Amino acid sequence: MSGLGLLLAGVATVVWSGSFVTSRALHDSVPPVQAAFWRWIVALLAAAPFAAGAAWRQRRLLRRHIGFVTLAALLGVTVYNTLVNQAGMTTSAGTMGMVMAAAPVLMAVYERLGGARLGPRRVAGLLIACAGVVLLVGRGSAAADFAADDLWIVAAAVCFASYSALLKRRPAELGGPAFLLATFVLGALMLLPAYGASLAVQGGFEASAGTIGPLVYVGVFSSALAFFAWNKAVSLIGAARAGVVYYLQPVCVALLSWLLIGEAMGALQAVCMVLILGGVVLGASRNS
Repeated sequence: MSGLGLLLAGVATVVWSGSFVTSRALHDSVPPVQAAFWRWIVALLAAAPFAAGAAWRQRRLLRRHIGFVTLAALLGVTVYNTLVNQAGMTTSAGTMGMVMAAAPVLMAVYERLGGARLGPRRVAGLLIACAGVVLLVGRGSAAADFAADDLWIVAAAVCFASYSALLKRRPAELGGPAFLLATFVLGALMLLPAYGASLAVQGGFEASAGTIGPLVYVGVFSSALAFFAWNKAVSLIGAARAGVVYYLQPVCVALLSWLLIGEAMGALQAVCMVLILGGVVLGASRNS
């Protein structure tokens, strides 16, 4: 089961890497909230044939644990992906991927708050990775001002780490497909007021191959498929071990953004990538 968990975490990581590229590609054509809303509508349509039956059978369990499911939907669906889309307005896909690579370090912090012991190697990894993030968003200076457009993706990393840590507390009797579909429904509903406000203020977007194609990708693959794979991986091997695989994301994002949208990677990004990846790998060591 360990091998399957690592494989599923890898699938989710690679697919999510593409979502950072699509968020960046849509930055000048689809408002962030509207992109997030339609992403989850597509995800609902993709997941419903496989999960609706299970959700109906477990409807009483879902009602019993509605607080937990709502919090998971808020963190993983409503807020996290909207922040990623907002960051994509001004932040490069490569930078978003590298900052998100620090999320597993935040998962380690949650473990410590939950009573787990953090050894010296894990603490050192945490500090190194955080230094990489500070230098990256500060553009080379630890004392530089943090621009709001960079902090969007930092906030997204916090949301994703919180969502992943929360998965560990999912009631054992609540099945994965039912839980996933419920979070999609609740997440889309919580986005609805912001979606209406965006339509009123910014207007809609033009439906074309350049907008519909990326939204279908993030809805079907980055949402329905990747979230199912990640949730299953965390249930099999835990958030910390799944997080190790997540460290591959900056490399995947950098390659995809270079191949698909022509983003270049500078020396600063390369140095920060080494710091972040080195820190998170050190911090997640089984012996740390």
